[in-house]
Amino acid sequence: MNLAQNRIRGAVAVSGWVALAASLLPGGSPLRWLPVLLFVCFGPGLALLHPQPHGLRPGARLEAFALAAPISLSLATLTATSLFLVESFSATAFLVPLAAFATVVALMPGLPLPAATRGAVERTRVKRPSGGGR
Repeated sequence: MNLAQNRIRGAVAVSGWVALAASLLPGGSPLRWLPVLLFVCFGPGLALLHPQPHGLRPGARLEAFALAAPISLSLATLTATSLFLVESFSATAFLVPLAAFATVVALMPGLPLPAATRGAVERTRVKRPSGGGR
């Protein structure tokens, strides 16, 4: 595993805790809601999909990013619904399980992506020999 992958894994693992710390800032500040919004929308999904053993090719990167939001929002919905059902919803109670999930999952290999397993065929220009004469 290379250094860039470890940095990405570390950033994904820490992102939930940064969002939790940002939620302690005064209300209404962009420094408060922006990290929380980005983490809730992308953090858990990227933690599940991105840490691939051999990295991601460009097509698979797009696929991972496109799938990260719906997966993250689904996990956030399940978490929020569970907290509402037990009548203990708060921003902290909502962010802690998501941050813990993202931290643990970022340490594991990512879920296989179809584009990653296919090789994510890239379109390359075929260079034709330039021939002036025959």
